[in-house]
Amino acid sequence: MREIPHQTSITKDNASISIDFLWYFKVLNPTESVLQVGNFEAAAQGMATTTLRAVIGSITLDEALSERDHINNMLRTKLDEVTERWGVKVTNVEIREIIPPREIQDAMNRQMSAERNRRAVVTESTGQREAAINVAEGEKQAAILRAEGDKQSVILRAEGERQSQLLRAEGFANALTRIYESAQEVDPKTMTLQYFETLKQIGLSASTKYIFPMEFSSMLESFIASRKE
Repeated sequence: MREIPHQTSITKDNASISIDFLWYFKVLNPTESVLQVGNFEAAAQGMATTTLRAVIGSITLDEALSERDHINNMLRTKLDEVTERWGVKVTNVEIREIIPPREIQDAMNRQMSAERNRRAVVTESTGQREAAINVAEGEKQAAILRAEGDKQSVILRAEGERQSQLLRAEGFANALTRIYESAQEVDPKTMTLQYFETLKQIGLSASTKYIFPMEFSSMLESFIASRKE
């Protein structure tokens, strides 16, 4: 493994960025690597730096910031093409950090801040909307319960009134039945005497004219006949 410290490279759209990365390799033929390169460490460092600048120079700033895996693969391929003749196999490349220009960092920070604010506003509005829905649903359920309660109350009052009317009607019917049964047992003489008692009460009044029903004569005859017996 070799570490390549931060290197300044220029992107395709002329943005200056700083990158450091690690590259892993395996020596397949130690003799060949020694013969081909007298100072392998220095050669590997220089070759990795040059390759990095070439790769970054072929892509834009946006690609450099968003396509790290693609850069890793490009570096590994190009490094392996060079080191292969040294008897060295590049197995992996890992970019550790990419530092964009200061103005780009500031713009990214502003964008991230704006995005956080946007998400906060969305979250707040979503919460308010859900709260309003919950309140409305609660009020709806309460109104339904109140309406159901009023309905049941009206039904119960109507049922009570109906039962009360039935009971009163039943009471009247029973009373009329008893009166009729009692009337059947009253002696006609008793009825006639009661009639005379009523006439007596009428006679005590200040009236000077009295009108007697037609049935009075027949009732009087019946009473006289009963007295003769």
